[in-house]
Amino acid sequence: MFRRYTRALTCSYVGLVPEPALLTTPQLARALGLSISSVRRYAAAGQIKPELTTPGGHYRWSVESVRQQLRELQQRTRNDG
Repeated sequence: MFRRYTRALTCSYVGLVPEPALLTTPQLARALGLSISSVRRYAAAGQIKPELTTPGGHYRWSVESVRQQLRELQQRTRNDG
């Protein structure tokens, strides 16, 4: 009986684990299907901006914000070309 209860409890909570609000650069790259170097290159060119820069100089990203920035970049590129 204890096993059945544990299994049901575990299964019911699997989809409820929230994603972290801010991602590291490798996590962002994975979420977007890009390479880490591509994310860094976009950031260095000013094409995407992080939500936060840590005191150590590391970026923290909001995946939804970056998706929006990339959509806007794509639209600007279409309109210019």
